[in-house]
Amino acid sequence: MLYSGIGRQKMMNDSVLMKAGMQVLIEQLGNVYAEKFISLVLREPFNYTEWRRDNLFVDMTVEEISKNAMDLYNKSILERGQTPHNKQ
Repeated sequence: MLYSGIGRQKMMNDSVLMKAGMQVLIEQLGNVYAEKFISLVLREPFNYTEWRRDNLFVDMTVEEISKNAMDLYNKSILERGQTPHNKQ
């Protein structure tokens, strides 16, 4: 993995960010759909803030979002061999 976005984040320059983003898109979507996704983003006007508000966590409570975030964070901590914050 090029970069783990979980936990403390380190700054990435533009080329590292683009490479990491492409890697994630290709891993998740495959080459063809990663390219298609990029085409759509470039072609269509897109407001991520509005999209996130209207689509990303529509059926989830704040508590559910928070729990999922903490579970993902703790998983990343365990993978590094550290103790999760809420499991002392």
